[in-house]
Amino acid sequence: MAYLTYTKSPIGAFNEKEYGNPFEYSHNDDQTPWTDMKFNHKVWVGDMCNGYGFRYANVKKTVAYIAVDEDENGPVLEKWYIKNNRLYQS
Repeated sequence: MAYLTYTKSPIGAFNEKEYGNPFEYSHNDDQTPWTDMKFNHKVWVGDMCNGYGFRYANVKKTVAYIAVDEDENGPVLEKWYIKNNRLYQS
């Protein structure tokens, strides 16, 4: 996955700590079956994994919880350690 230039309404960016890849993120304004799981953000990725170019996530200061798949119990999460999390000026 990699940094995209077509991020919709970006509010910030971060670097994934292990490989240093940059990602932008935006607010999640979708209504999904996972809304009660508090996916507050969309992290924009380069693999077009779900046809939209983003994954639902909850971005914190030093970690991001990313929904990478779905199984019979709901979303499968990865915990990404992040650095250089910065919010864009409005």
